[in-house]
Amino acid sequence: MNSETLIPHLFRAEFGKITAVLARLIGFEHIEDAEDIASATFAKAVESWTFGKIPENPRAWLYAVAKNQALNWIKRHQNFQLKLKDYLTLNPDESGIIDLSDDSIRDSQLSMLFAICHPAIAQQDQIALALRILCGFGIEEISNAFLSNKEAIQKRIYRAKNKLRQEGLNLESPSVKDRRNHLQTVLTMLYLLFNEGYYSESNDTIIREDLAGEAIRLTDLLLQDQHTRMPEVFALMALMCFQASRFPARRDSDGQLILYEDQNQELWDQNLIARGTYFFHQAAQGNQLTRFHLEAGIAYWYTQKGDRKDKWENILDLYNHLLVLEYSPIAALNRTFALSKVRGKDAARQEALKLKLDHSPYYHSLLCELYLPEHPDQAVLHLRQAIDLVKTNTEKALLLQKLMVIQNT
Repeated sequence: MNSETLIPHLFRAEFGKITAVLARLIGFEHIEDAEDIASATFAKAVESWTFGKIPENPRAWLYAVAKNQALNWIKRHQNFQLKLKDYLTLNPDESGIIDLSDDSIRDSQLSMLFAICHPAIAQQDQIALALRILCGFGIEEISNAFLSNKEAIQKRIYRAKNKLRQEGLNLESPSVKDRRNHLQTVLTMLYLLFNEGYYSESNDTIIREDLAGEAIRLTDLLLQDQHTRMPEVFALMALMCFQASRFPARRDSDGQLILYEDQNQELWDQNLIARGTYFFHQAAQGNQLTRFHLEAGIAYWYTQKGDRKDKWENILDLYNHLLVLEYSPIAALNRTFALSKVRGKDAARQEALKLKLDHSPYYHSLLCELYLPEHPDQAVLHLRQAIDLVKTNTEKALLLQKLMVIQNT
């Protein structure tokens, strides 16, 4: 691997780790300095590796440079140096204050994860800040993922950082009580982060899959900690694995969406399905039933090949339970698709029309399906409404292609 491909790969993998460790050491009030130190580390890698030899252990090289950069920062800030005076007296090796061991990195990232998910911060701002600090996404990448402009993303991140400063954020390891009390907020953020990737309207396939991959990685951090290794965390991880297993089949070579029923099921990732099944079994511990358990169950049945009646009966039953536990219009809409498989399109259509989601392209797209083949005129009417409402060119192209098929039959 040459430096042009290695450095971006390492940046995504290590930037957030270095930033989290340094921010924990020097305080969140200096978070921009921690980011600058991490960025300067990679700038040195670009300078050194592009025109020279790539070190035998690139990761260790980065950590050594990051330590030196951080020590230089500490020496320039005498007030901070005074705070470390007692520590330095006991540990004359200054480099020892910067611990980039695997355990320290994991603890630092976990602390940062809980800090970012402070309830005072809006959920979308939490996601943007997590992508920047913990995942090493650039502002442009985040703006592409959100289909937003860079200025708006910068404002989100600034707003979130400023709020955390106002709250007097402490990046020490969260207590067991805090981990339990704030776990649901963290899980919700990770769930939304995964959905930003899985349901992303961005045309950038790499960014879409990276978003989902980072959500899985951060959820795994929770599973590595004995105090957050809870059934609902296993359930969320199972859900993510099941959903991610169908990534290879959801787009064609041109990036066009492929509907579930048209996917090549042989492309589904069986290793991820097996991992999801393992996590799903682990989630069955205890008596708690969460939305993540139910959604994981739905996602599990979607990974089962074929069009068996029991598959759709189980999916419908799980949606029924989900809507009782935590109602959402999207879940209600998705339920009608399963209902059509179990009780037929007429029954499903009657249920769908009750939802009156007139401003949703997915509502009209589903109604189009439910009116076919008996009522093609009504199907076309709803399909045209979906085309008018859909946001991305990719989805619009799929719907226009479907419109041509209907009109030519």
